[in-house]
Formats: sequence, C-alpha cells, structure tokens
Amino acid sequence: MTATSVHKSEVLIVGGGPTGLVLACLLAFRGVDVAVLERRTHPREYSRAIGLHPPALAVLHEIGVEATALAEGVRVHAGSAYSGGRRLGTLTFEQAWPSRPFVLTLPQNRTEQLLSHRLAQLAPGTVHSGWEVTDIVDGTESVEVTAGAGDVQSHWHTDIVIGADGPHSLVRRRSGITTRARMLKDTYLMGDFSDYSAVTSAAHRNEATAAIFLESSGVVESFPLPGQMRRWVAHTGTELTTESPLALTGLIADRTGATVDPTTSTMISAFHIRRRLALRMAIGRRVIIGDAAHEVSPIGGQGMTLGWLDAWEVAPLLTQVLVDKRSTPLQQHPGFRAFETKRIAAARATALQAELNMALGRPMPQAATVLRDAALKTVLATSMRDRLAKAFTMRKPLGGMETQIPD
Repeated sequence: MTATSVHKSEVLIVGGGPTGLVLACLLAFRGVDVAVLERRTHPREYSRAIGLHPPALAVLHEIGVEATALAEGVRVHAGSAYSGGRRLGTLTFEQAWPSRPFVLTLPQNRTEQLLSHRLAQLAPGTVHSGWEVTDIVDGTESVEVTAGAGDVQSHWHTDIVIGADGPHSLVRRRSGITTRARMLKDTYLMGDFSDYSAVTSAAHRNEATAAIFLESSGVVESFPLPGQMRRWVAHTGTELTTESPLALTGLIADRTGATVDPTTSTMISAFHIRRRLALRMAIGRRVIIGDAAHEVSPIGGQGMTLGWLDAWEVAPLLTQVLVDKRSTPLQQHPGFRAFETKRIAAARATALQAELNMALGRPMPQAATVLRDAALKTVLATSMRDRLAKAFTMRKPLGGMETQIPD
C-alpha cells in the first residue's frame, strides 16, 4: 500500500545541485516559500566542477556565502600557457575584474555543502532529499507535481515549477521544450592528485597559477585546488579511455614532463563533450535553468557560473510574479521574455567560446602547432590579452554581451 502526503509551496525547485540551491537561497532571502526536491539521498562525494568565476562569487556574496568560500578556496590569479617546454605567456585577471581579480577553485561537493548550510539557515527544511519527480500537471490554479520515494508518494501544489534537474531534465521534457544538441568528438580524462608529487617548477608549485600545456598530441590543463591538491585534465582524442589514475599520470608525464603520483588520486573521470541548448526557458508556469537549459563543454569551467547567473536573474522576476499574483503564462510576461532572450544568448556565446577552447587544445600536426603557438604568444604579449581575460572570466564571452552583476 502506497502512503501519500500533500504539500504546498510558492515555488518548487526540482533538483538540489548547485544551481537549484543557489536559486532556493536567493528566493528564501526574498521571503518566498520555496521547496527543493532532490533525487539523491546523500551529499555528493566527489569534486566535479571546481571553478567559481567572479560573477559566481558575486552571487555568493548576495546570499552571504562568499566570505566562507574565499576562506576555503584557492584564488587563481593567472594562467600560463606552455608548449614544447616553452612558456608562451601569462594571462592575468586584474583588468577583467578589478574587485575580484581571480577565479576561485573549490570542489563542487564542498560548494554544495556551503549552499545547503546557508539554505538551512535561511529556510530550514527546504530541501527534501530522496524524492524523484515522476509527473508534472498544470492545474487550474497551480502546478501539481508528483514525487516518489520508495513506497511513499508526495503531491505538491505550487505556483511555479523550476527545472534545475540537469541535462536530462524531466521538467524540460514534460514541458515540451525542445533543444538543439550534438555530441562533439572530443574526449578527456581528468583527475585530482596531490600537488606535492608534481615536479618543482613555477607552473606546478605556484598556488595562484593555472597551467595550460598546448602540445601537438593534445592539451593538458592543470589547476590548483585546496588542500595541496591539483586538478589535471588531458585531451584523449575521440574515444573514451579507461578511468585510470595511472593512464592520466602517464599522459601528463609524456606531454609535460611532470611527475604526478597516481596513488594520490581522489577522483578520476573520463568524459565526452556534449552541447545542448534549449530553445526556450519559460513556458506556462515552468522555468528551466542551469544544465537543464544549456549544457556546455566543461573545458573552461563556465557551466556552473552560467547556471548561477540564470538563478540570479530569474529570482526577482519570480518574486514579483508571486507578489502581483499574476496567473498568465510566464512566456507572455515581458520580464520573462527578456530573461529568456538574454540567457539563451549568453549560453550560446559561452558554448561557442568553450568549443573554441577545445579547438585550440586538439591534437594537431607540428606545423599547425607552430602557427597556433605564435598567434597565442602574440595575443598574450599585447593588449589583446585583456580581452581574452574578460572572456575566460565571463566578463564578456567572445561574441557575447558583457555580464552585469552586483559588485
């Protein structure tokens, strides 16, 4: 026999990852009655996304989490590019974001812990773990959401449903929102290792510097992490390789000369690259944000920040609709139409930039490598580097609009 329960909320967020938690904090801070349904029963164990760009830090400041994140994370003030053992140049972020001249690295599982703790302070009991949404139906005065946890069902009556439930979003699919998606040919292997094991050099030992090794056999990227750890990412061609720390450290050694101890690995992951962009983000009384609306390459680490900017921009719109008690479909609301247009354009620009990053790091003949290195060395030696810094830190993606955030 199935037990059932009935609940109400003004906003129901499906998905308790970083984007869902940020939006819940922003809404709770505004006094909105918000609930979060999360399928997982336990906190995330692994690091996954690690980069918090300046706009993401500004959002954390809005909800009172930035100071803690800054105290725990590593501030990456610059990134140096290498090829064939030579340094091509260094990109610094002072001109892009004078008030926050760095990208903060912090493992996603710790970021989620900080957000969960803050949400519990703002609105205790908001997150309901272990609940998987199975159905969404528009009612006459509210949206009805059904979720299950084993033999127990819960029915939620809510004014607005937010899909923050990732690339395979049920909210998106049940809302009839179409996407344009394609799988790119690139594959990567990434892992986290102790930084003590790397060879002693400026590229590996400077906590505030990332290193990009643009080698003819494929790029290797290296980023400092808290706790004397370092994230390594290597291009592996067009086929997924074995998720082996030894395989990754072998690629690192072959391409960069760095010695990394495979026994210190705390995470290893092989992945394909997929691009998916939703054609709309608001329909009826439903909104999709984050990876549910736009899945972009993790190369560049901008996906999580993109989702947080969705949350930051949509939170005041949701609050105002609830205050006004407007029942018209959200796609007919001028504010939501503007939000949708702006965020889809931002996602498209971010996706294109990420794919440009990938193109620069693909295996290529030696002659092409020489031309690429010469071009990049020129950019990093001139004022063009400031434009590139703005793109990498999400101030102004290549081909996109400048990001407007609270400072």
